[in-house]
Amino acid sequence: MTTSLTFPYADPPAAGSATQVSPGVHWIRMPLPFALDHINLWLIEEGEGWAVVDTGFGVQATRDIWEQHFAGTMGGKPITRILVTHYHPDHLGNAQWLAERFATSEGPLIPEMSLLELVTAHAVAGGTGAHQRSALAEFFRSHGLTPEQIEVTANRGNTYSFGVPTRPTTCQRIIPGETIEIGGKLWNVIAGYGHTPEHLSFYCEETKVLISGDMLLPKISTNVNVWPVTALSDPVSEYVGSLQAFKYCEQDTLVLPSHGMPFRGIQARVEALETHHEARMNELYAAVSAEAKTAAELIPVLFRRQLDNHQLFFAIAEAVAHVNHGWRTGRLNRVVASDGTIRFSLRN
Repeated sequence: MTTSLTFPYADPPAAGSATQVSPGVHWIRMPLPFALDHINLWLIEEGEGWAVVDTGFGVQATRDIWEQHFAGTMGGKPITRILVTHYHPDHLGNAQWLAERFATSEGPLIPEMSLLELVTAHAVAGGTGAHQRSALAEFFRSHGLTPEQIEVTANRGNTYSFGVPTRPTTCQRIIPGETIEIGGKLWNVIAGYGHTPEHLSFYCEETKVLISGDMLLPKISTNVNVWPVTALSDPVSEYVGSLQAFKYCEQDTLVLPSHGMPFRGIQARVEALETHHEARMNELYAAVSAEAKTAAELIPVLFRRQLDNHQLFFAIAEAVAHVNHGWRTGRLNRVVASDGTIRFSLRN
């Protein structure tokens, strides 16, 4: 899936250091406590300060590295703007901490992001309604996870609040489709769906740079997921549909992803992701051609590796996304048994 891509940088920046990838745009990397062990963040020179796109996982280890950047990379200049691509902990985790760390006489900085993403962050952190652990446990049970699997996924506690211990209570709303100025350049705001409710990417036509967030990654496919609050949705269609907007970017655009290495070859990557999801769906159809199966039984079709508990949490949500896609597009039957278990079979 990466043979048509080129990678202009051999190595990522070390902790506490930065790599300039475009005039005024600097790449820094922060650790994550998962199998996917890092996130890329972007510092953009802006007058007497810095704009930052995404903030890292909200734990002390990340903040210690931030302190190194304040003294080194940033040359003593303050962060004056905080932009967030979406609500996930590795992106939003330190937004409020940075906002307070660089507060002015008018108060903490106000992060710039999608209002829908901020509302989602508070809903998930609060664990109310469809975001309650009990709702998640029942959702996972209905799609075939065992009691033991539910215990280590749905019932593991509110891990979101661990990664986002404090959240902004307000934001400067960024609206998809608008053009905003960052670092003296104009950036088009591109909305992405399927991964989160309203993920934002930023594209500068002048410099041919795309800050893609999680929507375009060079070597892995973006997680698309269904949760209790969106139980019947089709995020696969939402995600693949969102990819169409990136086809308007220039072929030699430098893509700055949240995970992995910066790359060129955006059109090839979009096509590869489209092909990937089509292939996965065909494999799924074959797997249910003889008998109906739950989403949990189809996880090995979509993921051909051993999964840890954290990965299983997202794998079941992605499996549901794919069976929902087959059902919503008319390829699969969806049958709910008397005990609430949901199975899918190939429609003749």
